Amino acid sequence: MFPTTALVSLCVLAVAYGQQIGTQMAENHPVLTSQTCTAGGTCTTAQTSVVLDSNWRWTHQTTSTTNCYTGNTWNTELCPDPATCVANCAIDGADYAGTYGITTSGDALTLKFVTGANIGSRVYLMADNTHYKLFSLLNQEFTFTVDVSNLGCGLNGALYFSEMDADGGLARFPTNKAGAQYGTGYCDSQCPHDLKFINGAANVIDWTPDADDPNSGAGMFGTCCNEMDIWEANSQAAAYTPHTCTVTGQTQCSGIDCGDGDQRYDGVCDKDGCDFNSWRMGNKNFLGPGLTVDTNSPFTVVTQFITNNNSSSGTLSEIRRIYVQNGKVIQNSNTNLAGISPAVNSISDTFCNQQKTAVGDTNSFESRGGLATMGAALQKGMVLALSLWDDHEADMLWLDSNYPLNASATAPGVSRGPCSATSGDPNTVQSQQPNAFVVFSDIKTGPIGSTFSATGGSGTTTTSSTASAPTGGSGSIPEFAQCGGEGWTGSGTCVAGTTCQDLNPFFFQCLA
Repeated sequence: MFPTTALVSLCVLAVAYGQQIGTQMAENHPVLTSQTCTAGGTCTTAQTSVVLDSNWRWTHQTTSTTNCYTGNTWNTELCPDPATCVANCAIDGADYAGTYGITTSGDALTLKFVTGANIGSRVYLMADNTHYKLFSLLNQEFTFTVDVSNLGCGLNGALYFSEMDADGGLARFPTNKAGAQYGTGYCDSQCPHDLKFINGAANVIDWTPDADDPNSGAGMFGTCCNEMDIWEANSQAAAYTPHTCTVTGQTQCSGIDCGDGDQRYDGVCDKDGCDFNSWRMGNKNFLGPGLTVDTNSPFTVVTQFITNNNSSSGTLSEIRRIYVQNGKVIQNSNTNLAGISPAVNSISDTFCNQQKTAVGDTNSFESRGGLATMGAALQKGMVLALSLWDDHEADMLWLDSNYPLNASATAPGVSRGPCSATSGDPNTVQSQQPNAFVVFSDIKTGPIGSTFSATGGSGTTTTSSTASAPTGGSGSIPEFAQCGGEGWTGSGTCVAGTTCQDLNPFFFQCLA
């Protein structure tokens, strides 16, 4: 996530929190199928599911229904200190559709913005009932389809990877009795303080209610980890952003290490990240209603993680983005910003360094290891998070408007989207867009070029379990797959209608 203030605040109404397991409601994870593909394009479906983050859940006394947390304050009798609070409090199962507006159908997940008293949500993809699914994406691609047509300014339908424990911290922290089954163990590069429980203990010390968000607050501790934002977007703007940290895995922080406020660039994590937002990088006609990537209708998003030796043991060197819509493959837009030369359409360390200089940002991405650090987290395995939220800290202006507010709108990198400076106020967003929702579907992973294809003419995006390649030629390498590069030992002959094109010294791709 990418607000340039210290804390991401997800607005949650009328809920409370804890780490033991309550018995008031059974926990049943909604099934959300996903697919793993092979180099030949054959994909296997898995019966994965989603789980609601523990921060949304009702928390009450273990022996009664008395709330441990109400509004934005702790029950001081039940929670006078971290250990007592954990012993006294339990989190319960969730009514996903009725309370939170979370529904699934086959491979599609719908997140509604306002459902009764609840605002927004965050879920994680599960491998089984007690473990998050870990994605190891070096030399792989991650693909999904999204519908953001019902998300206006100030909203963020986000899909990203977090370096969480697969069991939600169950093994590392014995006081955590709930684990991944109940959505515990969250962390991200903003080192959020608004989690009620961190490392199996209640975050009650120095808890301060948030005046701007009457249902949230912040404690002494934050929770940090590497974060790969695959997709942060509404119908007006989108960005993908790696955020790196000097710590490995979910790590509790306090003081300077959290990077709060004026200490933003002194913490363990890169809160700004290295973002690629087409509008911010100089192309205002690429993504949006009626544009090249038309946000009025669904489209497929492909993210490729290229390594320096084209293997899963290599070092991450490039993160590429491709779109597919209405049967057409759309390469990401090229940069059009002074100081980034030559023009590029992907994220690399060179791009990140040039971009930071061009827009005058502090280069905290490079100082925390750049793509090599991001690659190490991706190699180890990261958890997939999907969320819908509004922004009580920066009104989402960092995504879809001019930001920061005190900067000239004509300064490089300040304009990030077409939304107005007042469009993201949470009160306005909640009152004017209560029926907003986002749909994520058709989640796939596999070798480069294996998870997507296009049909000719006015056909639609291929979403079947087997991706087909063009036929009729003597070559064996399908369109969009790798056909060369340093260290490549496979064939270099593409199927008819495509040629092997040199995208960089390490990755040649069959393109029409």
